[in-house]
Amino acid sequence: MEDTAKYLIHADFVVDGVVERSDVVGAAFGQTEGLLGDDLAIPDLQDSAKLGRIDVSVESEGGQSFGHITIASSLDRVETATLAAALEAVERIGPCRADVEVERIEDVRAAKRREVVDRAKELLATAFDEGAIDSDDILEEVRESVRVEDITEYAGYPAGPNVESSDAVVVVEGRADVVTLLGYGIKNAVAVEGTNVPEEVADLTQGKTTTAFLDGDRGGDMILRELDQVGDVDFVARAPDGESVEDLSRSAVDAALREKRPASVVDDDEGDADENATAATDGSATPAPPADTDATTAGGTNGGETETASAPDSAGERADADGVTDTPDGATDDESDSGTATPDTESGESEDAGVADVPMTLADHVDEVVGGGTVRLLDDDLDVLAESPVDEAFDTLEGAAATPKAVVLDGTVTQRLLDLAAQRGVASLVGTATGEFVKQPVGTRVHTADEI
Repeated sequence: MEDTAKYLIHADFVVDGVVERSDVVGAAFGQTEGLLGDDLAIPDLQDSAKLGRIDVSVESEGGQSFGHITIASSLDRVETATLAAALEAVERIGPCRADVEVERIEDVRAAKRREVVDRAKELLATAFDEGAIDSDDILEEVRESVRVEDITEYAGYPAGPNVESSDAVVVVEGRADVVTLLGYGIKNAVAVEGTNVPEEVADLTQGKTTTAFLDGDRGGDMILRELDQVGDVDFVARAPDGESVEDLSRSAVDAALREKRPASVVDDDEGDADENATAATDGSATPAPPADTDATTAGGTNGGETETASAPDSAGERADADGVTDTPDGATDDESDSGTATPDTESGESEDAGVADVPMTLADHVDEVVGGGTVRLLDDDLDVLAESPVDEAFDTLEGAAATPKAVVLDGTVTQRLLDLAAQRGVASLVGTATGEFVKQPVGTRVHTADEI
């Protein structure tokens, strides 16, 4: 009935006594019977579904009862108003005197209209937010779906569909870079997914013309170095400094690939920088202690002939033909006190005094370790952190509390030891020989004792 009702009659009542809900309903039926004729009799109207059930709520307090009557009606306005007025004719409810008053007649359709209007406002504000889609949006959506569908895998790594069939390949860093290049029509790219170049991608570069197209950051540098070691790179293209391949526009990608450089040229450029970096970090370029040179000058002989050592011109010293070193007037006291022995000085005393104050170099540590059957861990100042037998090299490095800067051992540098050194962050690893490396991390440099 509530679904088809057009009006709701709301009436309040007060009873001088305690009554129940059934008493209120019985009074409404009984005291309106025959009052409005047969056409408006409540039982008949309910039977014909023109009137709903009589809902009553009642409460009692202080010997009185209070309540509310609600009746749903599908009659017209006049009939509904007449029936509502008939309710006020109820004077007794149960055995007690009662007073009934119609509070209001609610138009259900008006309430529904308000709900419809409110909902229409809500739909108008939210349902049309997207607006009309222009042609550019449609084309971009189609391109995106094509790019996603075109992405395949090569040995488990994101790649374009033409990687295996093409005679050229572009190596990039990640999946997003492959997606970007696919959008620009480049379908032979493969991603290494990080700075660790997988063996499958390295093997792929051996038989194809390979271009490394990398980000303009340190990660790109690391990938390029490892590719150069484990793969075969023909050309190198880089994104602008600080930018990633995935963020480049079509014109920027085209420009970067047009300006690609042969890998040999890039290696030469980086080789010069690597030599300077090696000299600055691993101690291999540190000059020998002055005391060693002076000892050779003062007392070193070969077949009875005195060997003459010349100090560099930049130090302000020169060697005369007779083997005696002169110090010019401009030389500082520090240079004179650095351990240089004169012919009048006893050779034993001068050597001991000079060596005592000079810190050991990496070469000195190598000389002491090689032949001694030990491994030595060195800190940033090339002081000894730990030393043990060479067959315990792996366990010693693994259990070191502090990260050593260099590791020197009287033995062969193996792949297992190299991987641990790279994991611990060791800068230099020196041994008497090197094994066969499947791959060599870029962060740890490997030297032989002869090189040092």
